[in-house]
Amino acid sequence: MKTIPTYRQAHIDLDALQANYRWVKSLAPRAKLMAMVKSNAYGHGLIKIAKALPVADAFGVATLSEALALREVGILQRIVLLPGFFEPSELSLISYHNIEIVVHQYEQLAILEKIALPHPLKVWLKIDTGMHRLGFAAERTQAVYQRLMQCQAVAKPIVVMSHFADADDVSKTTTQQQLAQFNEVIQGLDVLKSIAHSAGILTCLESHFDWVRPGILLYGVSPILGEASHSELQAVMTLQARLLAINPLKKGECIGYGGTWVCDEDMSVGVVSIGYGDGYPRHAPSGTPVLVNGVVCPLIGRVSMDFITVDLRPCPQAKIGDTVTLWGRGLPIESVAKQVGTIPYELTCQITPRVEFIYHGESKTLEQEELFCV
Repeated sequence: MKTIPTYRQAHIDLDALQANYRWVKSLAPRAKLMAMVKSNAYGHGLIKIAKALPVADAFGVATLSEALALREVGILQRIVLLPGFFEPSELSLISYHNIEIVVHQYEQLAILEKIALPHPLKVWLKIDTGMHRLGFAAERTQAVYQRLMQCQAVAKPIVVMSHFADADDVSKTTTQQQLAQFNEVIQGLDVLKSIAHSAGILTCLESHFDWVRPGILLYGVSPILGEASHSELQAVMTLQARLLAINPLKKGECIGYGGTWVCDEDMSVGVVSIGYGDGYPRHAPSGTPVLVNGVVCPLIGRVSMDFITVDLRPCPQAKIGDTVTLWGRGLPIESVAKQVGTIPYELTCQITPRVEFIYHGESKTLEQEELFCV
């Protein structure tokens, strides 16, 4: 059945995704790459993104349902369940589907020591070197490792991992401190190692161990604070809408809910077919850039559920039906996120099912050409 157009579209460039993957691989050529596809592949579409990365060594997910969804469509690569498991009852399903788990707390360890499974589980031991979110205290690494090595339910070798807290901020010394502690506590252990995520891949070359875990880099977004974009990265998502109306307004007239923006002269105001009901940030302030036919125009007034309003003075030739780009090709999402006071991750992850996702790429299949909602 043909999809009804919504005039709100997220164009996903699978060629750009693959180019970003190759670039990350060139930065860490000796490491295996775990492509992070959690949170619906950062809002880009879990299944489509995973299928477009057949060269990925593994996929990282945040829920068991994400892992099972990948297995159900025939994804054969390694899948790592980052929070591990919550209940012992999950382990038979995890084992059956050959899903790997992260072990980060003593309750999980105790369950693994008691349970009998038909197939041992591949385990990633997470230690806390400064993130203080998940993971065993670093000084307990050796003891926990020895307990895992005694578990019949655990396959060997074990991967030891940690997570950088501040690698996106090159002005801080935290990353080097975490790396030093990581190296210290795993001395003498016969393990594989992983600590570098997207920011670590760029800013800490010494952290490129056996595995690196790129996330936002794959989607063409820089993880580095203050970096507008990176010349080697290609935007994977371009979010677009349409110009629905053009209103000639007089000096002194107010725009939108609350009348927070007042026309400083006679001017044309455009109404665009996107709002917070589509995932565009409601708190985006006046001045946030959009592109109207490739010309930067500022958002004015409050974002509403279905529409935004923009100042069309920079683009006087605009007409109803014209394309408006909210971020992506031609308008780096990093710039939009900075203006809005958030991070690009949040912008891509909060796109709602009202937006049509259109997948492009030379290696596309018929399925990838279809229009659909995620």
